[in-house]
Amino acid sequence: MQLGPSELILNPDNSIYHLNLLPEDIANTIITVGDPDRVADVSKYFDTIELRKGKREFITHTGVLNGKRITVISTGIGTDNIDIVLNELDALVNIDFNTRTIKSNKTRLDLIRIGTSGAIQPNIPIDSFLMSEYAMGFDNLLHFYDSGHVQYTNIQEAFVKHADWYIHKSTPYVVKFDEDLGEQLNSNRIRFGFTVTNTGFYGPQGRKLRLGTQDTDLNSKLASFTYQNMQITNLEMETSGIYGLAKLHGHRAVSLNCILANRSTGEFSKNPSKAVDELIQYTLQKLTTQ
Repeated sequence: MQLGPSELILNPDNSIYHLNLLPEDIANTIITVGDPDRVADVSKYFDTIELRKGKREFITHTGVLNGKRITVISTGIGTDNIDIVLNELDALVNIDFNTRTIKSNKTRLDLIRIGTSGAIQPNIPIDSFLMSEYAMGFDNLLHFYDSGHVQYTNIQEAFVKHADWYIHKSTPYVVKFDEDLGEQLNSNRIRFGFTVTNTGFYGPQGRKLRLGTQDTDLNSKLASFTYQNMQITNLEMETSGIYGLAKLHGHRAVSLNCILANRSTGEFSKNPSKAVDELIQYTLQKLTTQ
């Protein structure tokens, strides 16, 4: 079936609408970062850079490191942007733009998020690296897709009961990382975690400036939740969307978090740029030397 112009939206040069990319512009290994300025912080380590493109908050560099072709792309903040980025990346490799039809032979992408995050357990050190084994989304994105088969409903239901979840908030959903890609990126520097993806940075993460929150105990409920000896470890704003859409499309995804803040202890990194750079170098080394 041919996809119509309002479904598969292309620019005049036949590039995908938001990302402004052509199929040949991306590698099969893709690093995602939230901040557009962080794209260059990754690509500066490439041996060569073959492509630099940008549109809106979506900046893309593709290059080669140690013989491996890698793309790094900025997503901006939030799972609404993840919906755009993940769907358009998949379209670049699995839809024929000339015939507007889905390819019979699918290409699998490896998607690695390098992001920052705040811990909610006191024993997680500042500047440490955390790999999200599970992610719980408060954002509602996955409920717009036929996605029940990738959700861990038992965990979701246990959390809703534990948190006395407010009925007017979206139902949390839980998804998991790709174990094989996670093993490739693992080492004794990595701790595994259960990440919550929030819909915002302030109220949704329990921060108060001038506005009160609906549930003043939300962060303590998150910190005290356990499921089969698993605790929620950290908060951020993209991982659940990446994991959910990657699973649905048949891609592999892992989210690596640099812990810059600890909400339990009130600490914040003294040198966040250095900590993030160390995670970038760690990730590139793991992707190109195995």
